Amino acid sequence: MEANPDLATQLHRHGILNPGKVHWNLSADELYAEIVNREEGKVTEGDVIVVTTGKHTGRSPQDRFIVKDSTTQDSVDWGAVNKPFGSEQFDKLYERVMDHLEGMELFAKDLCVCAHPDYKMSIRVITELAWHNLFATNLFVCPDPSDVPHSNVEFTVIDVPSFKADPERDGTRTETFIILNLEKKIALIGGTYYAGEIKKSVFSSLNFFLPDKGVFPMHCSANKDADGNTAIFFGLSGTGKTTLSADPDRWLIGDDEHGWASDGVFNFEGGCYAKVIRLSSETEPDIYKASTMRGAIIENVVVDGSTNKIDFDDDSLTENTRSAYPITHLSKIVPEGVGANPKTIFMLTFDAFGVLPPISKLTTQQAMYYFLLGYTAKVAGTERGVDEPQATFSTCFGAPFLPRHPMVYAKMLGEKLEEHNATVWLLNTGITGGPYGVGSRIPLNETRALVRAALAGTLQKASFEVVDILGLQVPEHCPGVSDELLEPRKCWPDPSEYDAKAGELAARFAEVYKKYES
Repeated sequence: MEANPDLATQLHRHGILNPGKVHWNLSADELYAEIVNREEGKVTEGDVIVVTTGKHTGRSPQDRFIVKDSTTQDSVDWGAVNKPFGSEQFDKLYERVMDHLEGMELFAKDLCVCAHPDYKMSIRVITELAWHNLFATNLFVCPDPSDVPHSNVEFTVIDVPSFKADPERDGTRTETFIILNLEKKIALIGGTYYAGEIKKSVFSSLNFFLPDKGVFPMHCSANKDADGNTAIFFGLSGTGKTTLSADPDRWLIGDDEHGWASDGVFNFEGGCYAKVIRLSSETEPDIYKASTMRGAIIENVVVDGSTNKIDFDDDSLTENTRSAYPITHLSKIVPEGVGANPKTIFMLTFDAFGVLPPISKLTTQQAMYYFLLGYTAKVAGTERGVDEPQATFSTCFGAPFLPRHPMVYAKMLGEKLEEHNATVWLLNTGITGGPYGVGSRIPLNETRALVRAALAGTLQKASFEVVDILGLQVPEHCPGVSDELLEPRKCWPDPSEYDAKAGELAARFAEVYKKYES
């Protein structure tokens, strides 16, 4: 296959002139066989592939750059998140990576992103590892076989973990680099075996391109009911976005990345990348089933040597254990990946301080406020060096993936809310009855009851009271939820301690929001 002159020409367009054997557009089963033959991962019970990613068990945001050129210089929000990289610097590094690929066995896969036919984009993912190619196959949209190889590639990902940059020579921070060239429409990745960089590089690029097409790109999950009523769930990692959208009574559109166009929402992807730490069939049966089916790739979990079973509870490698599987592994999905304009929106947060109510109804202005804040909290044990709860703010619930200024996305949200009269709920999946270590996690079954009531319209008809200090509207009653739980102040042994902690958090919110007030 690698001798096909047309395919060789395809690679020459990317600057790959003399590779070794090239595997073009292998099926998932063929990639699975290559992973096994090359011993890139372990095959566990259920024929699931388990891989490890070395020292990088998560993204490397400090090593991500965007090439600064005529396309990006006035439209990217340059700073700590979007660090500039010189155009000539990129070309020289790119040439060095191409030299590194000489004689190397490669895997090339032609895929798509964006389920909406008006916004579908053809992409090509070129990797040195078979399992990275299967990861891309699982996560992105597989085109019709008659459409591959692509005659026109609109975005290319070149992923070479074995290439390590020389910071002094190449202008990178470390040997690891993730560089987006938005003018040339290339993502160049090296020095890291963490496959999530492939997914997020494409997402970041869509966050740059789509606003110019009138599409609001969102870091959210989405589902709909039998009548087509669509809901979306904004939220950072660990807040329950994937868990709550995988509802047995609803159909999943997608679990992580969507666009909101004039005629509704659409999934960017064709798969799911779920956190699986402490995953169980009892609490998350759909995700557990999908993650233990042949074709799934599980990252950085421990496998019992005697039983060959996955230990989802073991966090000795990382808390950020992940499962990458095609969305078709789930039973209740929307195959076409699209939904109507949403009428119900949830903004998820894990409040470790025990301050926020389990659910609050937001005005449009409050929705934009909390969207810009992107608040959640890290708790002890989730990251090295985190010994007590820490507030964290990721604007628009996806700061690491937003090339443009946050206000671009916030204004698009406000316009969509006003146009479609959508109801927004702030949903706290964190702690109640005191701060972390004193209070307890809000029970998942009660969170689900709140979500169901909001989706059914029951909560909108409820009586509300305004919580002092934060000014949030909280329902007085909800079926399946204790009235006391709805008002966090009543759950604290000492209400005055709640008031003090709420004041601290409100002050922190105001401090963070200052940069957006103008």
